[in-house]
Amino acid sequence: MASHSAHSDTSQKSRRKTTQRFSNMHVRPQTVERSKFYEDLVEEMRRKMCCHKNRESLLSSSSGFLNYRGILNWAVVVLILTHTYMVLENLITYGLLVDPVQIIAFALSDPNTWPGSYLIIVGSAMVLVVHTIIFMKLYSYHEVNRWLREEWAPLGLKSAMKHPGISSCTVQYDENNTEGSNIQEMVIFPDNLTLKDLYYFLFAPTLCYQMNFPRSAKIRIRFLLRRLLGMIFSINLFIGLIQQWILPVTRNAMQPFVEMKLTSMIHQLMLVAIPNHFMWLTFFHGFFHSTLNFIAELMQFGDRRFYRDWWNSETLMYFWSNSNIILHKWYLRHVYRPLIEKGYSKWEAQTLVFILSALYHEYLLAAPLHMFRFWMFIEMILQVPTAWFLSKFVRGFYGNAIVWICIILGPPLVAHMYIHDYYIFQDLKAHELN
Repeated sequence: MASHSAHSDTSQKSRRKTTQRFSNMHVRPQTVERSKFYEDLVEEMRRKMCCHKNRESLLSSSSGFLNYRGILNWAVVVLILTHTYMVLENLITYGLLVDPVQIIAFALSDPNTWPGSYLIIVGSAMVLVVHTIIFMKLYSYHEVNRWLREEWAPLGLKSAMKHPGISSCTVQYDENNTEGSNIQEMVIFPDNLTLKDLYYFLFAPTLCYQMNFPRSAKIRIRFLLRRLLGMIFSINLFIGLIQQWILPVTRNAMQPFVEMKLTSMIHQLMLVAIPNHFMWLTFFHGFFHSTLNFIAELMQFGDRRFYRDWWNSETLMYFWSNSNIILHKWYLRHVYRPLIEKGYSKWEAQTLVFILSALYHEYLLAAPLHMFRFWMFIEMILQVPTAWFLSKFVRGFYGNAIVWICIILGPPLVAHMYIHDYYIFQDLKAHELN
């Protein structure tokens, strides 16, 4: 009996505890459905009793977790600290070398000796680029007018201009006007064959000709001043990077790449990879954004899409076609599409276009420097299988990371190899003469 009464007391106590445990739950009157009460009861029990369930670690690919913003911020902080250390180390080692007076003395030095001969090389390269641009423009001018004469003129230009592919890309096209008024305002072949039209095209920031270019309404003075300041800043920053980083590292090496061991060559390239990349970015902003927009604003040229978001490229193909849209349009219009029309496959046409581009870049470097090493050509050709691999197997974040590696360690660094060897050979020649 004693054990029975003890068990009864224990049961009463447990019921009291259970009652106290759920006393905080607000049980509604009897009018509330019992199912609601049991749902609340089960939920309360689940919160108190259940601690685990099937879940993946966040860093596992199967977890589906994608919010790595904190890690990105960490990478940016580490990048800033690393580059701050590089800048301080450079200043402590070499001191402040940026000197505008030295640039003026450099320009006024004897052109028959180093470093004056370097200016002749730069001038030769610029002349070569200008002549190439003129050739590409005149080729486009000839081809477009030939198309108009042979393909559109027999149809009747008035009716041909009503075609959406022609009328929609002209400056005078306005959806609020009638089609007839638009056609009256357009320049029709052969009325476009004038010196004024030709010279406008030669100075316009484009390589592809069309009869009616899109035009902006007016010249914005503030926009022009901003672009002009951007050009001045980019030029000074570019020269400053050469003075402060590139020249000291090159002078310390004093050995051409063709005579270096592989490990020494890699070490030398890694020392200048980041500053050389900053120079490339400075050139891109100074030329493709500031200079071309300045020219376009002066000429009221409406198409300002000189580049797209190449920095988000997940494949090299996207980077090639969007980092320099002016050149890409010319290759697409006058090389790629004619090859397709002649029966070549897309891959064959793309490869031929890229080989042509690689040969041109090699010629652009090798001819002024008189050093045909084919480093640029080989490096660009090696990017073809890399592009195929990225397009087939790697995309997204990893693809973009590989593209950035190719940009940093790609053509800009190879161009530095040419300049480095030229500098060393010229410096050795100057010492021999003295």
